[in-house]
Amino acid sequence: MTSPTADAATAADGTAAGATVARLASGDRAVAAAHAVAEQVRAGAVARDREHALPHAELELLRRSGLLALSVPAEHGGVGASHVVIAEVFRILAAADPAFVQIVQPHVAFVDAVRRFGTPAQQAFFFGEAVAGRRFGNALSERGTKHARDYRTRLTRDPAGGWRLNGAKYYSTGALGADWIAVFAAKDDGELVFAYVPGDAPGVAVDQDWTAFGQRSTLSGTTTLDEVHVPDEHVLDYGLAPAAPRPTISGAFPQLQHAAIDVGIARGALEDGIAFVRTRARPWPDAEVERAADEQATQLHYGRLTTLVHAAEQLLRRAAELMDVARDEGGEAAVTAARLGVAEAKAFGGEVALEVATAIFESAGSSGVDAKHGLDRHWRNARTHTLHDPNRWKYIHVGNFVLNGVAPSATNHVI
Repeated sequence: MTSPTADAATAADGTAAGATVARLASGDRAVAAAHAVAEQVRAGAVARDREHALPHAELELLRRSGLLALSVPAEHGGVGASHVVIAEVFRILAAADPAFVQIVQPHVAFVDAVRRFGTPAQQAFFFGEAVAGRRFGNALSERGTKHARDYRTRLTRDPAGGWRLNGAKYYSTGALGADWIAVFAAKDDGELVFAYVPGDAPGVAVDQDWTAFGQRSTLSGTTTLDEVHVPDEHVLDYGLAPAAPRPTISGAFPQLQHAAIDVGIARGALEDGIAFVRTRARPWPDAEVERAADEQATQLHYGRLTTLVHAAEQLLRRAAELMDVARDEGGEAAVTAARLGVAEAKAFGGEVALEVATAIFESAGSSGVDAKHGLDRHWRNARTHTLHDPNRWKYIHVGNFVLNGVAPSATNHVI
């Protein structure tokens, strides 16, 4: 493996002078960059949703922003962002367009997987790729298997050297157009691995056959792998499942990002609903007021919705803070607190996203359902994204812990 040519030196404002990819020198810079990207992404969100359009220009904007280095350690030229910063970046982008930011989620997660499972040489190479603005897509989930953790994609030894990868993946968010696709596969002995393959490698085919009614532009679809050659240095060992695994926050990390997407959907729906009431909605005649915003029933309605969104945002921040404590201090108690904190934020955030995205129509009137306004996209996005994994199990794990002191099993990878 060879690292890409280094970009220009970092300027005083945290960006690379003369480079096409910014270098973000701190978490604060990353949050500011997220706001700048969100401002431009928001403008075309309704049209992209309506037309099932792929956000190619927006992804180029993201690449240049430097946010693809969000989870790269600072010593490798990345942001080295805290969980608090990562959650905030995802929340900001999701409020603008949750379909767009879901493309970023596997990139950040699989770059972080390099930190956890890669050798020093693999870390130097793949971190360099992310810092240079190269995007990682996802090929994790499979269809037609016994359950979500039954993986049939196989990595077998190639007599000529390296490995051969064969299988099919669905829900391959971000894989289309990605520079690298992280494929979760099993060796013949049952050992699990991450195989990182170039998106344009021979034998790799990515179809845009994602036809869901929400999250339409996530670049999710089917990835087919047919005798794809993978060199040894692009295989990261996840390992055989130990008989008595220790709980970690590795599964909670992507869940935190998904929670931030749900909370961002809630915020985006709330802000669009408020804007509609202020500029377009009419008051009910019996209220005897000039503006819909002056109607007390509407004020009560949005006061409650705002409180729900604020509560979801605070739970998200609390979960991220617990994740930072668990990462920095370790210990089973800190890890359990972080996992349960993320579970609470994910479950509650999803419920709030669905409720707010539905409730904004109550004060909008009939004109609120006009397709040109695109208000329906919030509910469709929330309903689609919250099906990623069941909230009911989040509450079960929290309840079992507070009632019986039973922490979630270490083999549970979504908490």
